[in-house]
Amino acid sequence: MSPLDAATSDIPVRVFGGPTARFEYGGLCFLTDPTFDPPGEYRVPGGLVLTKVTPSTGSPSDLGRIDVLLLSHDQHPDNLDHAGRALIADIPLTLTTPGGSKRLGEKARGLADWESVELQRPDGGTVTVTGVPSIHGPGPREEVEPVAGQVVGFVLTGEDLPTVYVSGDNASLRAVRQIAERFAPVDTALLFAGAPRFPAIFDDQCLALDSTRAAEAAAVLHARRVVPVHYDSWAHYTEGRECLQAAFTAAGLADRLDWGHRD
Repeated sequence: MSPLDAATSDIPVRVFGGPTARFEYGGLCFLTDPTFDPPGEYRVPGGLVLTKVTPSTGSPSDLGRIDVLLLSHDQHPDNLDHAGRALIADIPLTLTTPGGSKRLGEKARGLADWESVELQRPDGGTVTVTGVPSIHGPGPREEVEPVAGQVVGFVLTGEDLPTVYVSGDNASLRAVRQIAERFAPVDTALLFAGAPRFPAIFDDQCLALDSTRAAEAAAVLHARRVVPVHYDSWAHYTEGRECLQAAFTAAGLADRLDWGHRD
């Protein structure tokens, strides 16, 4: 069995489109940034319009049990839409940004950089979820957050378990290097890609990873498996699957890509 086959077998990932994926880890079921609304437009502060152009490949009824929601941020509808917000009431724990936890209620817990929480596994062990840096745009955090908001990524670890990284809407390779110093090699990396951009924000620079930087991030993390998310379903995601495939091929990392399953 190849390393990618082993990783796929260890942690099956179902991708629903946009940033939304479900995976099982240590006997617990995790969901990332839930977006299940039908196609449509969302107006956000600053006069921007976010347009969902493709429906999700499943619905909330397809999720089954979810133990933990890993929510990179709650401010933007392409990461948490109306249907996603409705789910939160039925999920025992939402891990998100410190600011988001105050907005989302008692079931939400905020994680600052390098802050960890231990979750009980059904088999009696624990899963550790660590909040890691994620910067939603180009430049230093103190310049980006006033415009794009606070974002958090996650690293999941546990005894006899592989290491999983969920990037959130991160555009910073410097942040990835900091994470790699503590956690590399990473077994499975869910990288939020798609090169999202708006001409009116940061001079049209990317708000998360573009395809080339996603491949660079995979190399920095020594990731044996990369599941791209956040690259389809929304009009402001400017690089899709073909761009990701080309970038990973050019970097000699095409064998690391796993597109997840969608049914």
